[in-house]
Amino acid sequence: MLRQRVITALLLLAVLLPAVFYPRVEAFAFVAFILISAGAWEWAKLNQSGVGASLAWGALCACACLAAWFLGFAHSSLQTLWVFTGGGWVILGAWLLRRGVDVWIRVPRLLRLVGGVCALCSAWLAVVQARLIGINFLFSVLFLVWAADVFAYFAGRTFGGRIFARKLAPSISPGKTWEGALGGAIGVMVVALAWRIFDASLDVSNASLYTRLGNVDLLFMLLAVLFLTMMSVVGDLVESLFKRSAGVKDSSALLPGHGGVLDRIDALLPILPLAMMFCAR
Repeated sequence: MLRQRVITALLLLAVLLPAVFYPRVEAFAFVAFILISAGAWEWAKLNQSGVGASLAWGALCACACLAAWFLGFAHSSLQTLWVFTGGGWVILGAWLLRRGVDVWIRVPRLLRLVGGVCALCSAWLAVVQARLIGINFLFSVLFLVWAADVFAYFAGRTFGGRIFARKLAPSISPGKTWEGALGGAIGVMVVALAWRIFDASLDVSNASLYTRLGNVDLLFMLLAVLFLTMMSVVGDLVESLFKRSAGVKDSSALLPGHGGVLDRIDALLPILPLAMMFCAR
């Protein structure tokens, strides 16, 4: 399993990194477009759609992303969209995690499908705009999620159950602990401070997420980073709730050793529009 995970990760990096560093944004936008369309296909499957219907929902998501590109949305100010989408993640995420699987299965299936495709399309637009701002900014957003995940894993393994008796969300994801979530938040704040120092030392004009947030106030940056870290956990837990509702372990088997696309981007789905909400001009 570990060998399979490593091979898949290396193949993904072999595709993603050249696309990220390619001078024109179209290369990265296309790779992200493929992943998001695959995520829409997985989303339809999670919501009991058949083979043909799942492919149709994936194609619908692809068409929506293409339409957004050719209409120039990627190069437009979309602050209203980011506020609406980010606010939706906060409100609906809290509602779902509080009410659990039982309330989710009572939501009409068409509404679930449309809502998921809209969330995926907005995430695609957000990640493309992040790349347009610059590679430094894009990586700073991605590293927030990766750092939260890594620090949470090690903090959970080391301290899980020693400080807090109750798990983070036992009915949704029994393995997640409060200690892990706290460790992830602390780790991300350390990364944010280090990244700001790095930007300042190199006089980077293409500012990262952390430098842009810190331009307001250092305390604001730390609070914003803490909030974004919490929302990355919400994204992870919400996808776990969806999978529990569908009775599956992974969103698909598209990425051997890793599960599906949604399993890899779940925490990014709320973070991308929220990061753009904070930093887009």
